[in-house]
Amino acid sequence: MTKFILWLTIYFGVLLWSGIVPKDYFTWILEVLPALFGFVVLAATYRRFPLTPLAYWLVLGHCVILMIGGHYTYAEVPWFNWLRDALHWQRNNYDKVGHFAQGFIPAILAREILWRLDVVRGRGWMNFIVLSICLALSASYELVEWGVALASGDSAVAFLATQGDPWDTQSDMGFALLGAILALALLSKWHDRQLARLNAVRAPKNDKL
Repeated sequence: MTKFILWLTIYFGVLLWSGIVPKDYFTWILEVLPALFGFVVLAATYRRFPLTPLAYWLVLGHCVILMIGGHYTYAEVPWFNWLRDALHWQRNNYDKVGHFAQGFIPAILAREILWRLDVVRGRGWMNFIVLSICLALSASYELVEWGVALASGDSAVAFLATQGDPWDTQSDMGFALLGAILALALLSKWHDRQLARLNAVRAPKNDKL
């Protein structure tokens, strides 16, 4: 229960901060909307299909990334302006953190859902399908950005955050793929242990149904 309250406190605390005088309210809505949608989905499935603690905390981390980007816009997050100047980057690269997370977090979520619903058998096929899902999500997001840009014109520049980079779309998907690969490489064993514990806890309940 303590961890549950901590999760909610962080989520709504950052959300409240993010919505106080953001750089641009239109961009804030676009960036924060996935975090709000994610919260609704987690709340709706919490009792019927609870996730592992790892998955919940990863989702929270992704929500925080989105809220920070929504508050400042991805191209103007102050900490990454400092890094840009210190490391002599040509641009503010906070959006790459967001796209890295776009692969890192969904990789664990997809892995969990596929494993628990017994959709895929075999670790090799599991990894391949998970990477494919993450790339599909990344490409879909780029299509959404393109659609918003066409519909709203100049007001979507901050949302796109290309910062004049002609290869921004390709590098965004590349970072998402890198995030998914690293998530599978670094977190799979930890995730397996949590999945086993979750299955052990829920098995007696399922037997009573």
